[in-house]
Amino acid sequence: MGKTLAQAIIEAHSDDKADIGNICQVKVDFAFANDITAPPAIRSFRDMGAEKVFDSERCAILPDHFTPNKDIASAQQAMEGRKFAREQQMLYWEVGRVGVEHAFLPEKGYILPGDIVMGADSHTCTGGTLGAFSTGVGSTDLAAVWATGESWLMVPPTIKVIFHGERPEWITGKDMVLALLGKIGVQGARYKALEFHGEALGNLPLDDRFSISNMAVETGAKAGLFVPDAKILTYAEKRASRSFNPIYPDQDAQYEQIVEIDVESMEPLVAAPHLPSNVHRAKEFSQVEIDQVFIGSCTNGRLRDIEMAASILKGRKIHERVRCMIIPASYEVYSEAMKRGYLEIFASAGAAICTPTCGPCLGGHMGILAAGEKCVSTSNRNFIGRMGHTESEVYLSSPLVAAASAVTGRITDPREMEEQE
Repeated sequence: MGKTLAQAIIEAHSDDKADIGNICQVKVDFAFANDITAPPAIRSFRDMGAEKVFDSERCAILPDHFTPNKDIASAQQAMEGRKFAREQQMLYWEVGRVGVEHAFLPEKGYILPGDIVMGADSHTCTGGTLGAFSTGVGSTDLAAVWATGESWLMVPPTIKVIFHGERPEWITGKDMVLALLGKIGVQGARYKALEFHGEALGNLPLDDRFSISNMAVETGAKAGLFVPDAKILTYAEKRASRSFNPIYPDQDAQYEQIVEIDVESMEPLVAAPHLPSNVHRAKEFSQVEIDQVFIGSCTNGRLRDIEMAASILKGRKIHERVRCMIIPASYEVYSEAMKRGYLEIFASAGAAICTPTCGPCLGGHMGILAAGEKCVSTSNRNFIGRMGHTESEVYLSSPLVAAASAVTGRITDPREMEEQE
């Protein structure tokens, strides 16, 4: 019986047979934590009596959540991770040189095709864009990986997701993954892998693919995997920090379920409060006035996301009632956006441009919502209280919808902008 991509990667890293439901001991290629999840991992590492990480070039701490430090507690937390990283001589990048972990690590070539990657953050599944089995784990599990270079995985069944048709101009990877969430819900892939296919992926930019894999966990999935193609391999070869071996599913792979999505007929979407699966056409909410827009995060803070926002905001102004935060996901993105003039466009429009950080996505800082406030966000979650007060509301969208909404002061289908020109 043929193997899915998830099965093939797991079996390549284990002496155990990767049949569905089997528990396999696997060798891990890369393991990381952030400023929030590192301290408990460090304490667990000490408690188990470990003295040295298994490979200092394959273990990392990235300060990206409450950084630049927002208060004394976050400063202490970041210091604990910094000291441990220096002691272990493991990978660490300081504020000003780092970025949001799930954007930064692929850029630097630390997540590669065929890898098994474990990160103490649920959106580690973003790495699946590159054909890696990349998944989030708890801090205690991560500590064990740091110490041994190994972990265990129960082999998940796989849902094959096929995106059909030619993608319309206004449809992005974010719309595509929201459509998937609207179809299968937030538990539709619980402890399963998603494997993405279809002709609509052929011309889909890599940055859009990252958005899709990033939100795989919102369906409950353990991983969200793209099969390595020329775009993926070119990206990886250009950036790789070490050698890698791409892995592919078998032609006769057995899938638990096949989900088919027509991209050609799709319209710009939003996920309304308070679930990422509460998906509707953006134009259905055109009367909803907003207070804030956030463009950034590990979902939509990459260069193409910033470029899309700039295309809407160029020559326009942010609505006087709206505050707009734009946060590039890494310094590579920030620098390129500066060179291309995007940051000047944002500043002229009246947006606040911030240093790379997770910031408002998790209700951390740089854009917290008050009671009754509504935000259009390009991030991945809109649970109650996710970005601030429990009586605030978050609508998830693509950068195009978010930027258009910033201009009009209400949730807006970006096609309206074209009609106004």
